[in-house]
Amino acid sequence: MLWTVVLALAVAGTRAALNVDLDSPDSIRSAAKLVASKLMSYYHGEEPGQTPGILPGPPPAGPYYWWEGGALWGTMVDYWHYTHDQLHNDMTQRALVFQANAPHNDFMPPNWTASLGNDDQGFWGMSAMLAAETTFKNPPPDQPQWLALAQAVFNTQAERWDTRYCNGGLRWQIPLSNNGYNYKNSIANAIFFNLGARLARYTGNKTYAEWAGKTWDWMEGVGYIDTENYNVYDGGHVEENCTDINRAQFSYTAAIFIQGCGFLYNYTNGEDKWRERLEGLANRTLNNFFVSQPRAGTRPAAMEPSCELEERNQCTTDMLSFKGYVHRWMAQTTQLAPVVREMILPILRESARSMAESCLPDGTCGFRWNRGAYDGNTGAGQQMNALGALIGLLVEQPEVKEAVTAKHGGTSAGDPNAGREGEVEEWEGESEVITDADRVGAAVVTILMVGSVMGMMIWVSMTTGEEEEYERVMKGEAKKGNKGKVRERT
Repeated sequence: MLWTVVLALAVAGTRAALNVDLDSPDSIRSAAKLVASKLMSYYHGEEPGQTPGILPGPPPAGPYYWWEGGALWGTMVDYWHYTHDQLHNDMTQRALVFQANAPHNDFMPPNWTASLGNDDQGFWGMSAMLAAETTFKNPPPDQPQWLALAQAVFNTQAERWDTRYCNGGLRWQIPLSNNGYNYKNSIANAIFFNLGARLARYTGNKTYAEWAGKTWDWMEGVGYIDTENYNVYDGGHVEENCTDINRAQFSYTAAIFIQGCGFLYNYTNGEDKWRERLEGLANRTLNNFFVSQPRAGTRPAAMEPSCELEERNQCTTDMLSFKGYVHRWMAQTTQLAPVVREMILPILRESARSMAESCLPDGTCGFRWNRGAYDGNTGAGQQMNALGALIGLLVEQPEVKEAVTAKHGGTSAGDPNAGREGEVEEWEGESEVITDADRVGAAVVTILMVGSVMGMMIWVSMTTGEEEEYERVMKGEAKKGNKGKVRERT
């Protein structure tokens, strides 16, 4: 009896929601400030003995892998851009610069080699690109600059474009020794596409746009994008020539393509093919990932159907953060391509209303937005979700400016040769392919140089069981509440 009373009181206590008036920009900003404060409580990088830029991890030190730090700072750049609250700006700048990997400045720190994927590096590159596009406070001249950092990420990834298998595309992982190196997935290629589109618009260099178009064509050609319905599937293995397509779909992959198409639509002054692709992707994404549930009335709420099941939540720590990116990227797309504004914004608004019901009045937010109440599932990803949904509501405010370009408002210094060895002329066309033999040779040299230490790192990375755990998640066999990372091949 006592337990029943206690449980009833606990459930009743979770029904108080975040106090926000979605018709009031000031109210939205106040609510966002609360949620941002709770988000930053998960970051300890400026405390003694901690590493700047990263969230606690990787396991067993904490649930978060390196890439999610990059996602955090992109969220905080957008938080400043939409609300003009500068409270976290200095910390954001220090974190991005610290993880840039000086003097190479390519966001490939050696400390994270054992779990470094093209998608991981790319998330940091997109955050640097966002800083350039929003005129976020530039680092001092003796430190790496936002545009050059994004160019370095793009250049290093262009050099990894692999035509030996599957006729092109980027692999998931960067080091040959990592589990997943034999997997070419959509998220790695989506980010490369996205950066190419944004760099083309910012710099005016058509080569970036050509790379973006080439990446889209490859995605279509290999079957990762279903051009009839605009589904975006996860990936395939090189041993099967990428024909063994894993048809799992993740919301943030589609949203990255949507944002990239929005930039290309803007860059090409509304070219038909980018409008058609943008509209097709946006329509499919809204249908796939914004689902109405009886407990939320008929209101749509962002969901991750691959893991957020009715009977249980089997989302990994990574997957728990996807909703916020989708809200932010789709909201920005409506600025660049007003043609999809009426399609996207009403649904984002209703999803944000559902999100508010999943939070407590103090700004602590849960994960499930379709239950009409706080679910107690908390973390940095859940806070990024809520913050992304809130700030996206401000996209139509007159003080929230469209992404700048080098010719119109941009202040960030670039370097077209960033991330490359030596001086390189303004480059056109396809980069030289690095073969497996090249990688094997490099790996041998590296192992000889670092000896047993690197050997141990490789052993750890090869025995993580991440590939097997991913399969269990997709089959519904992972334990509920598991906070270990699944490299979800996204």
